[in-house]
Amino acid sequence: MIIDGVVPWPEEVADGYRKAGCWQGKPLGSLLWEWAQRWGDRVAVVDGEHRLTYLDLALRADSLAERFAARGLGHGDTVLVQLPNCWEFVAVTMACFRIGVVPVMMLPPHREYELGSIGTHVRAKAIIVPDTWKGYDHQDLAHRVAATLPDPALVLVVGDEVHGESIDVRGLIDHDGDPGPRRRLLDEWAPAGSDVALFLLSGGTTGVPKVISRTHDDYAYNIRRVVRACDFDLDTVYLAVLPAGHNFPLANPGILGALHAGGRAVLLPSPRPEPVFAAIEAERVTATSAVPAVAITWAEAAANSTRDLSSLQYVHIGGSTLAPETAARIGPALNCKIQQVYGMAEGLICYTRTDAPDEIAHSTQGTPISPLDELLVVGPDGLAVAPGEIGELLTRGPYTPRGYVGVPAQNSVSFTPDGWFRTGDLVRITAEGNVVVSGRVKDLINRGGEKISAGEIETLVQELPEVAEVAAVPLPDPIVGERVCVFVSLHPGRELTLAGVAAALTDRGVAAFKIPERLEVLPDLPHTPIGKPDKKVLSLLLTGGEGPAAAPGSP
Repeated sequence: MIIDGVVPWPEEVADGYRKAGCWQGKPLGSLLWEWAQRWGDRVAVVDGEHRLTYLDLALRADSLAERFAARGLGHGDTVLVQLPNCWEFVAVTMACFRIGVVPVMMLPPHREYELGSIGTHVRAKAIIVPDTWKGYDHQDLAHRVAATLPDPALVLVVGDEVHGESIDVRGLIDHDGDPGPRRRLLDEWAPAGSDVALFLLSGGTTGVPKVISRTHDDYAYNIRRVVRACDFDLDTVYLAVLPAGHNFPLANPGILGALHAGGRAVLLPSPRPEPVFAAIEAERVTATSAVPAVAITWAEAAANSTRDLSSLQYVHIGGSTLAPETAARIGPALNCKIQQVYGMAEGLICYTRTDAPDEIAHSTQGTPISPLDELLVVGPDGLAVAPGEIGELLTRGPYTPRGYVGVPAQNSVSFTPDGWFRTGDLVRITAEGNVVVSGRVKDLINRGGEKISAGEIETLVQELPEVAEVAAVPLPDPIVGERVCVFVSLHPGRELTLAGVAAALTDRGVAAFKIPERLEVLPDLPHTPIGKPDKKVLSLLLTGGEGPAAAPGSP
């Protein structure tokens, strides 16, 4: 199956990964019945009162896959999946894997802007949403977006209020009759291991969509290696609280890792301490994952909680940097160990191991999960730095694709001709091989683990008629790490407030987490010698350093 714009691995490299046993040529959907045959009566997925065994999951996913096919979805078709953490998310994802439909993992906060641009880029044939979520009508959103896409697109809805031309997903999931013929038919329709399994979104996706293709082969290998790195097994009970559409809680090791190990995945819609602690107590959770801001909140709340958290063994922490002194507080507060993770939807995953001493677990982001991961640290000249020195990390390996989908100009910037991915992160590698992240080259703002492209925000704000020039910079924040701050200069006689910026971007359908939370108005922005806004000077303004006097901005 060939999808337009997907960049393949060079054939000789792919052959090497197959010979090394990394790529096994099996579609991810085939795992459903392997799991069901091994652990059929064991509980696989918990979502509130819903408890699905491995057999339940296989039967429901097969029913859904067959009915997707009956509605015209098949090999290579793309569907936008914008579901919260719920059991239907797992069933939908596995059903897509079963028949070669490619789910595009969107996030619940995404609105018209993100759904429309990504849906157009991948030529989505369907949009799968909840009816409502946190008071927002996603069903109506999906129909608005579907009307703008280049091809006709189905709207499939999970929930109690399915109306109009929407298709009720739960109605498709109900299985009846003999499952044997259906299973055999779906086996015949199964994609190849080399086919694209899913599309992930790059952190900090810009106005040019950066969509990452992951094949069945490479994603399965990723899952197997990270399960090993985190010691997941039959006794694992994994709690998913971060949005399941993120690569981290989905498969690193996350939901799919727990299932692959024969454990149990517990889904929660929120990382708030009380429901998290209640789930840990009720389900005897052994592992969960969080961004630093969430983990810090849990550590603070644990001091006053009466919940029994004694089953918790590991918290996987990633998404943004974690100060060693903060890391040292989280484990004792939750009475567990932490595993730091550094990774990206583009591939590379590093973990501190479960038996790592505290000095490693607290101060590094660990080692790659695969011995075939290649890491290269380079200076501004593109040459390798001396061992232990800081530089930009480049990587390639058996689960790091060779390009984004359909953006050759972006690929020429993000990937080298010989296949190295430029992560944009500044790191050093210790003598023991542990990666330590020290900063970034990319112009990104990391808000609670969500990577926001400064360039994307600048483009949107620049469209406002009041704005002459704009620069978006990260505003340090003790809770979420960074918030979006925009510096602007205005056209003569114009005024602009933070509320005005927020309203304009909200009207454009921009996700709420990207909306600027501070506005600074200057007569003129400072510039570098080549004429670009000088973000170093602007950042100094925010932190009290030297810089040009700032005009008062909206709080």
